[in-house]
Amino acid sequence: MKIRVAAFLFLLIAPVWARAHSHPARQADPLDPGYVFALAAANHFLHAWQTGDLENGMVLLSDSIRHSQNVDKLEQLFSNGKDRAFEITRGHGHPGRYSFPVVLVTHRGSHVTRKFSEIVVVETGKDDWVVDKLP
Repeated sequence: MKIRVAAFLFLLIAPVWARAHSHPARQADPLDPGYVFALAAANHFLHAWQTGDLENGMVLLSDSIRHSQNVDKLEQLFSNGKDRAFEITRGHGHPGRYSFPVVLVTHRGSHVTRKFSEIVVVETGKDDWVVDKLP
């Protein structure tokens, strides 16, 4: 009887324990020098968004984003560049493509809004990175 109870408890607890000890999502390889350039490109793009700098923001967009997005929508993304901030956290991916979780923080009236998203950057050449997915 004790063996049955022990086996039952093991079968009940094992899946929960396995999920709690599963491996986290693959983090970026800190040895890849491209990660630094990817993070810098994401940071530069988000800074352009923060300050409403359409010109510098557009330069950091991939051709596929520029061709797939409405120009008015892109201009609206950069408009009203005040009372904004962003948070960016550790990225994940592989050499040539990284995704960074971000939070876009805006001040509207007496409220602060937070939009959780991600930004994806891709390498287009030697140490040249562009945004391939908008937050």
